[in-house]
Amino acid sequence: MAKLKGGLGKGLSALIRPESEIPGAAQRTAAARQTAPDGVIAELPIASIAPNPFQPRADFSPQALDELKESIRQKGIIQPVTVRRKESGTYELISGERRIRACTEIGVKTIPAYIIDVRTDQEMLELALIENLQREHLNPIEIAISYQRLAQDVGLSAEEIAEKVSKDRSTVVNFLRLLRLPEEIRDALRKELLTIGHARAIAGIQDEKLQLRIFKRIVSKGLNVRQVEQIVREQGKKTEKKESRTRKPGNPLDDLAQRMQQILATRVHIVAKSADRGEIVIEYYSTDDLGRLFDLFSTIER
Repeated sequence: MAKLKGGLGKGLSALIRPESEIPGAAQRTAAARQTAPDGVIAELPIASIAPNPFQPRADFSPQALDELKESIRQKGIIQPVTVRRKESGTYELISGERRIRACTEIGVKTIPAYIIDVRTDQEMLELALIENLQREHLNPIEIAISYQRLAQDVGLSAEEIAEKVSKDRSTVVNFLRLLRLPEEIRDALRKELLTIGHARAIAGIQDEKLQLRIFKRIVSKGLNVRQVEQIVREQGKKTEKKESRTRKPGNPLDDLAQRMQQILATRVHIVAKSADRGEIVIEYYSTDDLGRLFDLFSTIER
């Protein structure tokens, strides 16, 4: 599990002291445990809530945090955080890190918390990711990373992820494709310097250097999404012409493979084993790329 970042994104561990360092924390926690069973909302000491070790969120907007602090000062906490009970009698945060951060920074000592029964770390991770996806304002890369962790760490398929977050499978796959973009483009998405529409268009290109060139044109010229999509289409035509010039003429199987490559946006090989038999090899370069191909093939059923 990656360590939390420094600065504003370093997480609760820098704001909440360990229970052993807080005078009277054990007594307050014991009292809370006696009066707060699972499945209820209770007012808990913030000191008794440990950070979420599976926190999917890495970026925190200082402006948004300041706005939240002012809202809490004026109206209090409207939405309780979600926690699980630990064997030690303390609690562990599932979702609501921004609310905990804001309360801690303005000196609020307790917070309403929904206590739920979570037995395993895998279930904890799944809940933390899904809660954040449903309730928090995540940037596209944070969403993509959350989907990736649900797939890799929890073992969910793209279909299962889509069902749990109430999205289409194609939406989940498209977010996962964003993680294949160069770091500079992913960083621009995090900072909202680039829209997800721009990023999805760029993700349709395989060449990383070309992706970066198009990204820099977007930034320097303020291109909209339709303009970027047009550039990507034109680039695809140029690539097709270049490959057609290098192909040996007169082979109908090469022409068919080239046409299939255009449709599938990946390498296709057709190997003839006899006059009327052979095999088609379709390449993919990651699990989300395979998911993209599956989505294309599934349209045949529909």
